[in-house]
Amino acid sequence: MEKALAGKQILIVEDEPVFSSLLAGYLRTLGAKVLVASNGAIALQVLGREAHIELILCDLDMPVMNGIEFVAKLTNKGINIPVIIISATNKMAEVDEVLRLGAKDVLLKPVADLNEIKKTVLAYLHPTVFMSGAIEQNNLNKDWLTLKHNSDEALNMLKQLQPPVSQVIAHCKVNYRKLNMIDKPGLILDMAALSDNELAFYCLDISRSTEYGVISALLLRVAFNSLLQEHITHHSRRLPSMAGILNRINNLLGNAGLQGQFPLLLGYYHTINKTVLLTSAGLHASIKSGNRQIQLDSGVPLGTLRTICSNQVCSHSAEWQCRIWNTDSQIKLMLSSMYSG
Repeated sequence: MEKALAGKQILIVEDEPVFSSLLAGYLRTLGAKVLVASNGAIALQVLGREAHIELILCDLDMPVMNGIEFVAKLTNKGINIPVIIISATNKMAEVDEVLRLGAKDVLLKPVADLNEIKKTVLAYLHPTVFMSGAIEQNNLNKDWLTLKHNSDEALNMLKQLQPPVSQVIAHCKVNYRKLNMIDKPGLILDMAALSDNELAFYCLDISRSTEYGVISALLLRVAFNSLLQEHITHHSRRLPSMAGILNRINNLLGNAGLQGQFPLLLGYYHTINKTVLLTSAGLHASIKSGNRQIQLDSGVPLGTLRTICSNQVCSHSAEWQCRIWNTDSQIKLMLSSMYSG
């Protein structure tokens, strides 16, 4: 009988020699050809020599070039080999970042059962067999059901994933302040780089749906990750279709059975040409740049209609502020491009 991984080439990127040896030995017993690199920089050299690697298993915490940097390099080079992260990290922000950069899955150490690695590897080497739409939808429904009955756990996860109040992203200095009324879940903010000179953010009001607000925020993070990857992959479009993205999110919420109103604002900034795009479905917002201020009409929240007609503004500025608010909460974003001119 043919072994499960016969003829498959797998690259392990891991600096811990004992675990690397254990994992390589296990995969070889399944028939795989295994290559090993102790950090991301060496792994890139291996990929330059070997043309038939089909899957990469990668740690996060490594010297010289860590897992996040390595996955970012793969994305920038257009290398589409599936990457599965195997890491002992307890930082949700690291997991979130590496998934956004393109990693397919994350397994946490210690791995008590190597059979879990086998199942995950098979799923990505044979996606048509192990990852049908029905299976993925079934897993999605189970995850949402679990989180729905553990709302405190879901809310705590959201808090861990909130962006730092000050950071540099896509060559832009970003600071924000959030003011929520006591005992109100309020506004959820998320942001990420689309490229070296583009960033996107969104703000979701989870207070309008007491049953599904937190779950909708977690689902939106998943959708946001997917939309970011799509933009990176199909970068021929000069500017993202904000209205199209809003309607896709609206359909996603409806297909997931999440009922209620979900006010949402999407933002985009190009730090070289200084283009600012804002589109709103149910949230108040304004942009201030110097002495100029633009008010954005709130529009209709997601979940209200099957098709959303959003309101959008376009501006150009090297330094600008964005204020987003509802009846109970507000967020003030301050953005400054690091490119002169």
